[in-house]
Amino acid sequence: MPRPQNNRGPRPQGRPNNSGGPRRNNNNRPPQTAPKPKPKDDDGEGEIELEGVVSAVLAGTMFRVKVANGHEFLAHISGKMRKRFIRLVVGDRVKIEVSPYDMEKARITYRIG
Repeated sequence: MPRPQNNRGPRPQGRPNNSGGPRRNNNNRPPQTAPKPKPKDDDGEGEIELEGVVSAVLAGTMFRVKVANGHEFLAHISGKMRKRFIRLVVGDRVKIEVSPYDMEKARITYRIG
């Protein structure tokens, strides 16, 4: 028995291509390469890394950090430490970065213990 004709026109020959042109094979793409890592100190500012001990916990995630030579810095937690919810208490040994332009403020980058 023959199939009845529908009123929709001829039957499509495959999936429609939205671009309107011929279908392309995506195997011709160049292989993806991993992005090159940036150097750690790419701005050339030269932060000074020191180790110290948290001597006081202040409001607004600020801390007083005392280094071996007796100097005290006002320090804040780096963004990665905030993201990982790393808590600091008095007596923790930390690694800090000090900008050469302001020798009173620092950024805490790592909790040693």
